[in-house]
Amino acid sequence: MLANFFVPILQDGWRFIAIFAGVTFLAALTGFAWLFWPLFVLTLWSIYFFRDPPRGVPQEDGLLVAPADGLVQMVVDAVPPAELGMGDRRLTRVSIFLSVFDVHINRSPCAGTVDVVAYRPGKFVNAAADKASEDNERMAIALKRNDGVTVGFVQIAGWVARRIVCYVKPGQVLAVGERFGHIRFGSRTDLYLPVGARLLVAPGQRMIGGETVIAELAAADATPRAAIEF
Repeated sequence: MLANFFVPILQDGWRFIAIFAGVTFLAALTGFAWLFWPLFVLTLWSIYFFRDPPRGVPQEDGLLVAPADGLVQMVVDAVPPAELGMGDRRLTRVSIFLSVFDVHINRSPCAGTVDVVAYRPGKFVNAAADKASEDNERMAIALKRNDGVTVGFVQIAGWVARRIVCYVKPGQVLAVGERFGHIRFGSRTDLYLPVGARLLVAPGQRMIGGETVIAELAAADATPRAAIEF
């Protein structure tokens, strides 16, 4: 029952929370009462922003789960970033926009071994814009499953987010739903579906990172799942 009220906080977020809390405390001590309440609200928001809630991760093989919380901004066919090494064939790209009120922890969409981790500097245009996938600062990750299928996903900075944090390195083995990074403060995450994957979401749907099933991978012996309603 307490877990519903006391959500774990991302370790990297404590220093930001401490800064907001410290400035709020100083405002109260120095008599700047007009600053206290706005700063107090910012402190509460920082605690909310850096929350790290546990997730019930689907364990069925052949599924791709959402790599981030947020809203499916668009679903388009696009060529993956060159640094992913996935070729120049157009693949289905699912773009998830994270507002400043969403959980900003990124989770692996499937189990596999990290093949590529590539950072590319860029602009900080609105992450909701289509051109953000090409123009903005990003961290691209290619994950190779045990069956040889490669899944690509990209952390993209926005005009508010100026810091992409990635925890993984090439050769590292990830479990489905495992945390691989986070972005501060408001951003986007793109997921490139392998050829033959069956999409189960649409623009406007809200994703829960590590829980929502985005797609079903093609498999000769797989029984198609019913589309999941959210």
